[in-house]
Amino acid sequence: MTSIAPIVSVDELADFPDAVLADVRWYLDGRDGYAEYDCGHLPGAIFVDLENELAAHDRPATEGRHPFPAPEAFAAAMGALGIGDDTLVIAYDDTGGMTAARLVVMLRMIGRNAAVLDGGIAAWRGELTTGAGNTREPLPFTVCEWPIERLATADDTAALAQGGDGLVLDSRSFERYTGEVALIDPRPGHVPGAASAPFAATLDPSTRRFRSATELRTHFNELGVSESESESVITYCGSGVSACVNILAMEHAGLAPARLYVASWSGWSADTARTVELGADR
Repeated sequence: MTSIAPIVSVDELADFPDAVLADVRWYLDGRDGYAEYDCGHLPGAIFVDLENELAAHDRPATEGRHPFPAPEAFAAAMGALGIGDDTLVIAYDDTGGMTAARLVVMLRMIGRNAAVLDGGIAAWRGELTTGAGNTREPLPFTVCEWPIERLATADDTAALAQGGDGLVLDSRSFERYTGEVALIDPRPGHVPGAASAPFAATLDPSTRRFRSATELRTHFNELGVSESESESVITYCGSGVSACVNILAMEHAGLAPARLYVASWSGWSADTARTVELGADR
């Protein structure tokens, strides 16, 4: 069972000398995350490829741009990276946890120990390593089915957003939520009835580190997340990546983590049978 807190500071790294550091940099604008890793990464860190190790690419568009890989594929990818059943993983990026959180949430969902490094690579005060990536000996990683109680379908999301007994949080920027900016999505807007909850709001804008647990609890309460019913929350984003920041922030705040609608807006907007909502109704 998961025992480490979902977020650790750079000062706490010394408490986990056996942890595997995972660089999970990836960019929506098409920049090469591995190239950034090659230019400088934390000493000993491995590179985890979000596109090829944390997502599948053989699914219909309605499952989104980054559907979860099959459990067998995920286990094979982790094992090949040198991540085993008992490996503690501390993941980082340079976007406040936007992509590192995806790996951490996937691992924590199946009971593995994983956390995001608060502040990411910018928080590191030592020298960075450049050049070829680090490799580890492959380790056995037991195949685990994705827990259905931690995930949400499009129908689950639609029902909760329109019902009165839960909440759906859109983790994208406010401009993408309203439909003012569509980026690469098939259609602009948001799931009807969803509330805007940009993942960036969980971070201190000056440090790009997570706000305190007390501040985050207040933040989510103000969004409508009940202290006693936070399990009745679904979160989504563009493709099931940045929404993971909200999931970890809720857990950091002492709330039950929201369920993840993995297909997110890329999947919803690709389904012409799904209606969309524009503007800022909530």
